Amino acid sequence: MKYVLVTGGVVSGLGKGVTASSIGVLLKACGLRVTSIKIDPYLNTDAGTMSPFEHGEVFVLDDGGEVDLDLGNYERFLDVTLTRDNNITTGKIYKSVLEKERRGDYLGKTVQVVPHITDAIKDWIESVAVIPVDGKEGPADVCVIELGGTVGDIESMPFIEALRQLSFSVGQDNFCLIHVSLIPVLGVVGEQKTKPTQHSVRELRALGLTPHLLASRSSQAGNILNIHDVPNIWHVPLLLRNQNAHNSILRQLNLLSIATPPDLREWTKMAETYDNLTDSVRIALVGKYVGLTDSYLSVVKALLHACIACSLKPSIDWIAASDLEDDCAEMTPEVHARAWETLKNAACVLVPGGFGDRGVKGMILAAKYARQNKVPYLGICLGMQISVIEFARTVLGMERANSMEFDDSESSQHVVIFMPEGSTTHKGNTMRLGSRRTLLQTRDCITSKLYHNSEYVDERHRHRYEVNPEIIGILEEVGLKFVGKDESGKRMEILELPNHPFYVGVQFHPEFKSRPARPSPLFLGLILAGSGKLETYLNTHGNGS
Repeated sequence: MKYVLVTGGVVSGLGKGVTASSIGVLLKACGLRVTSIKIDPYLNTDAGTMSPFEHGEVFVLDDGGEVDLDLGNYERFLDVTLTRDNNITTGKIYKSVLEKERRGDYLGKTVQVVPHITDAIKDWIESVAVIPVDGKEGPADVCVIELGGTVGDIESMPFIEALRQLSFSVGQDNFCLIHVSLIPVLGVVGEQKTKPTQHSVRELRALGLTPHLLASRSSQAGNILNIHDVPNIWHVPLLLRNQNAHNSILRQLNLLSIATPPDLREWTKMAETYDNLTDSVRIALVGKYVGLTDSYLSVVKALLHACIACSLKPSIDWIAASDLEDDCAEMTPEVHARAWETLKNAACVLVPGGFGDRGVKGMILAAKYARQNKVPYLGICLGMQISVIEFARTVLGMERANSMEFDDSESSQHVVIFMPEGSTTHKGNTMRLGSRRTLLQTRDCITSKLYHNSEYVDERHRHRYEVNPEIIGILEEVGLKFVGKDESGKRMEILELPNHPFYVGVQFHPEFKSRPARPSPLFLGLILAGSGKLETYLNTHGNGS
């Protein structure tokens, strides 16, 4: 196995994830099979309990792993299906070592960071690196490892030491270290300052790792690998290719003899297509975490994929759900008026997933507006549950219709309930997670046609509340249709509103499986409906072709 390690220095947020993904794309374009690992030095076991405001979205894998959003970048860029073990955290490593210690595996020895923790890290990397993630048999040729955080962080020290040992044990021809650093441009003369990078490299070398390549984040560096700002991130693999990064990496890994010249024709076409788009579609994204766009990274990418398939540029209007509420009208009327104006100017509305009751009233108002004014609407996870609550309140007259998540009192009419198998005491890894099968109940619905009349769909889930099965009959009598259910037939997965251009709610998260060349059918449907092209598309593509 050959390893490419990507580390970062000077400051965090330099784009190590995009750099690592782009290196993977480049190596894959050279005919090599690539897998990837993300190391997060935090003590959490996984990203599942972390706030989106602090860490961006929680990306969900097929196997139910709740992982760092960079694994979403890897899956989208490399078109692979990763596992929860491809995300290594300090919490996972210490947990595995302590479990061994309790079993007596260390035979009475004193358990220490070196060698026990470092050995566990190396063993984990080497065992995960050989797991195929591209649907083919046998291990990949190259494993790209991204070390989260910044060199010098105290929590990443055991990982640095383990990777230093790994570089020796696998041999020089099997290890390539790329250090991503910042070269700021200061002053009116635009002078580049390399001193921060010098310090960062010196610190890395003091820890026993010497970079083979430097990837400098700068607006205008002309030497080494310059990853300057680009119109869209799909240009980064092309940027690296144009600077012959692949040759440097292949030479270091002794792969020049088996690699082919990089074939990035499809990638180039994709990047240039996006750059040349002129028409746009306005999408109102009504959510809780709009203060940090990374909170909805996969949703944004899925919208981008769908828009490009429709030859449109996404124009996302971020609306904080609480700004639509009556309380906001009293406290900050200008903000309230601006939020409503933005909503009314949008071609379509999307309410994504979330947890907790903040902003729920605003989401309900957005769903009501979209339903009553025939504006295309897609509700994901919480967004689906919101549409059920709104419909029950407005159409059925159930004034106290609510979710147990927001009001578990007996006086409330619970149209959304806590799932029976959920844990009431633990939050981590206790939701309904990962890829689950949804059976489509009829072909005579928009969702079925968008999925080309498939009998079922496999999509990823992350929820602990569900639509109350006891009220389904009443809701369907007055027009709301549940066109997708789980294999038991009791758990509602997809709802639609007939006689509406596009009003769809899904319990799963279709954004997690969207790919640049294969947009999520439901996101595609939303954009098509928002641009007035859905009917034509369904007539052409909706017969299973």
